[in-house]
Formats: sequence, C-alpha cells, structure tokens
Amino acid sequence: MAASNTAPTGQKARSDQQDERLFDRELDDLPPELRWREWMLRVEAVIFASSEPVERETLARIVGKECSIDLLIDDLREELRDRPYELVSVAGGWQHRTRKRFADTIRASHAPTRAMPAKLSTFESTVLTAIAYFQPITRSDLSKIFGKEVSRDTIAALRSAGFITSGPRSPTPGAPYTYVTTKHFLSVFGMQTLNDLPDIEALEDAGLAAKDDLRLQDASLEGEDGEAVGDTI
Repeated sequence: MAASNTAPTGQKARSDQQDERLFDRELDDLPPELRWREWMLRVEAVIFASSEPVERETLARIVGKECSIDLLIDDLREELRDRPYELVSVAGGWQHRTRKRFADTIRASHAPTRAMPAKLSTFESTVLTAIAYFQPITRSDLSKIFGKEVSRDTIAALRSAGFITSGPRSPTPGAPYTYVTTKHFLSVFGMQTLNDLPDIEALEDAGLAAKDDLRLQDASLEGEDGEAVGDTI
C-alpha cells in the first residue's frame, strides 16, 4: 500500500520538474526590452489570476534568474498609474486592488465583486480585534477579556471567514489551542504584517481599548477600500 501511495507523488514531482524545464524563464532569444516586457506581462497575469496575494517566490518561477521582481513591480505600478486599479503590497505579496476613490462607484453599481468579505456581527468583529492584538490567545482568555463566554460558534464563524486559524497549544493546564490571525486577515485589511495594526495606545486614547483590563469595546478595522467589512469590521 505504501508503494502505491508514493508512486503518484513521485510521478507528479517528475512531471512538475519536466514542466519547469520546458518553460522558458530566461527568454534569451528576445532582445532585452522585449524580454523585460514579457516578464512584466507574465507577472501581471499571475497576480491578476490569483485570488490571494502572490508572493515573491511564486513570481520568481516565471521570470529569469537575474530579473528584479521589485523593478518589474515598479514598472507595472507606473503603467497602472492612471487606471482605476493598482498593485498593492499586502500579506507578504502583491495583489490587484481597486483604488479607494472608486469604492462608491462599485457599491452603486451593485456588481458582484470577486472577493466579498464575510459579514461579521459586532461581537465577532470585536473578538477578531482582540485576537489580532493579543495572539496567540485561547478562547478562555478571550472570555476573560470580554467578561462573558466567547462561544465555539463565534470562533467557528471567524474560522469560516478565513480570518483566524489554530495557533500553538497554550502551556496552561489542558494545553488548549490558541488562535491567531491568517494571511487572509492581512489581505482583507490591507496589511503587510501585524506590525501595521494601529498602535494599541492610540486605540486607548480613542476609547476603544482599556489597557488595565484589556477589555475591547466597539473597535472596528477598515478594509482596503476604506469601508468597514461586514456590519462593523
């Protein structure tokens, strides 16, 4: 049984290696200006087709070894300067995003968009905010923050939306799972890393967080288009 399970995997690996050999990354037969143009088009095509931010390692597979991904991205951004969409750096990669000033236009059209964020209740939004700031954190610790139980249903809703996942087990008795935010969370809220979260002291000054008991109130996070995601997030 073990041999039959590993054979397809080995065949797929060999097939992938063969496909990579057949794919011309270097484009040595093209003059430099046309080679650069083709690399730009390849990068734009991959980013456009992807439903998630595309990382540098992915783009490196489709361009020459000596090609600068950063310079390609700079040239693509310049080309898109007068377009209603742009290339943004988010969640460790790049993604096409509609420019913020067209958000009202898109809403008025009622056209379905490619990635509608899940709608969250006020409490779910606030729990997500707490997880973002205090991760990795257990459900029990979340319940202590809010002074009432954070139910498994609330956690399940945030999981289903793709905003959180299981983190390392807590060193506390019973070793419960902790929860952490995902790359999808970063992508939806237009952040490269968690360092882009608003400073917790700024939230305190705004009355959205109390440092003494870590109790978060009606905190909200804005999406990339400047509109709250779902009902309050």
